[in-house]
This record gives sequence, structure tokens and C-alpha cells, in this order.
Amino acid sequence: MKPLYTAEVTAQGGRDGNIKSQEGNLNLQLSKPESMGGDGSAGTNPEQLFAAAYGPCFLGAMKEMAKHLKVELSDPKIIVKVSLHDNDGKFHLSAALNVVDEAVEEDVLTDLVKKTHQVCPYSKATRGNMEVVLTANKIEVEA
Repeated sequence: MKPLYTAEVTAQGGRDGNIKSQEGNLNLQLSKPESMGGDGSAGTNPEQLFAAAYGPCFLGAMKEMAKHLKVELSDPKIIVKVSLHDNDGKFHLSAALNVVDEAVEEDVLTDLVKKTHQVCPYSKATRGNMEVVLTANKIEVEA
């Protein structure tokens, strides 16, 4: 299967380092959050980056699914929370995605989010590997 697109990013220095894309339009300083022993300096972290990538991917898949199901979306947004957990030195991630579109009926949006979760590339990549909690207008969606 031929890739549609391949991103290349170089990371140096770990959680207190930096990341830069091959073409240079992504160039970010990383810093460890204070809750993890960081000094509070400016910079992002891997969990924020994962959330920043998962959200737009999910919304893009949802817009395609909405077209397929003939669902009229207003101006949907997604709030993504990614948490890093420490279980006696065995680290793992979890995510919570809340899709918000007040103009779409609750049952329609819930169904749309559920179906999107089946086709979104990030959802597929995380399935069985990490807990993902879905909500639509703050109503939990059974995945």
C-alpha cells in the first residue's frame, strides 16, 4: 500500500529537548510539566502533541463520516485530554475526547462519534492499546 503522506520529525534531548520537522515548519521546544518534576519553563510535551494530533484527525474523519451519513454539522470542535499514568514504573496513556456541536441532536451526534471512532486512524492505532473515553456534548458514547 502506497502512503498518502509521510511526516518526518527529529527529536533530541527527550522531554526537555526539541522537535523539528524535516522541512522546518514544526520546530518546538519541549519541557517536562511541573507535575513531573519539570521547572515550568515554556515548551510543550509529548502528551500535548498527541492530543493536538488526535483531535484534528478525529474531526477530519468525523466530517467525512457526516457527509457519508448525510448529517449536517454546524461548527464542531473537539476537546482532547491525554494523560500519562505511572503504574509502579509501568507507564501508559489514556485519552478522553469530547466532541461538541450543539446544533446536532444528541442521538445523531452520539452515533456519529461512535462510527467515527471506528474509522479514525488515531482511534484505530490506539484501539486495544490505551483507554479512550468518548463523549458527545459531554454525554458518554459507548465505543
